[in-house]
Amino acid sequence: MKVTIPARTYSLTNQREHWAKKARRAKNERGWAYSLTGDIKKLGLPLTVRLTRVAPRRLDDDNLRGALKSIRDGVADRIGVDDGDPRVTWIYMQRTGKSKEYAVEIEAAA
Repeated sequence: MKVTIPARTYSLTNQREHWAKKARRAKNERGWAYSLTGDIKKLGLPLTVRLTRVAPRRLDDDNLRGALKSIRDGVADRIGVDDGDPRVTWIYMQRTGKSKEYAVEIEAAA
């Protein structure tokens, strides 16, 4: 299963913004991930989920994980497990996109 979310993710550790704006963005990202991964539960557990951030600039590893946190939470909600469940392996990747190209690709396999 593979889906693409046309979302721009930000490094949360470097963002300086009002808490309400941050919460609204997290809610939207989580909702998109939940909505667009409707068939993921059919794959069963254990499961490997690859989250790939597409953006013009790369993030270091810890910022990459933070930027994809809400997406991970939405996918875990859809699967019906806590995002720390050991039956789900999370893989974080990123690739450089064109100028102003932002997305998150979600791939899942049993």
